[in-house]
Amino acid sequence: MPFVRIDLPDTISPQDAQALGDAVHQALVASFEVPPDDRFQVLARHAPGALVCTPAYLGVAHSARVALVQITCSFGRTLAQKRALYAGIAHNAAQAGFAAADVIVHLVETARENWSFGGGVAHYAPVAS
Repeated sequence: MPFVRIDLPDTISPQDAQALGDAVHQALVASFEVPPDDRFQVLARHAPGALVCTPAYLGVAHSARVALVQITCSFGRTLAQKRALYAGIAHNAAQAGFAAADVIVHLVETARENWSFGGGVAHYAPVAS
């Protein structure tokens, strides 16, 4: 049930944006045991100046093709699973033509009751008694 938002410069083609979305989803399936059909993503391309990323941080250099990936998911994954996810995204992104250093990932964990998949229903909330 992850919700993925990928923000990219508008110089990235729609096809490359989709390839990165595929790369992120494949890593989620492999590392977080997300079902293959559990895919909710926003792929947003932004005009110059709309994305701000320092050219280098913590020894990692970023180019003009930087991708900001935010993944909102439920609590419960181990640190090992999170590390595997980050590594999987970087590997898959490189296969899709992105530099691994250009993929910044931000994981946001939230309680399962905070999700509704439509119809005004809190699908994962405990049933009221």
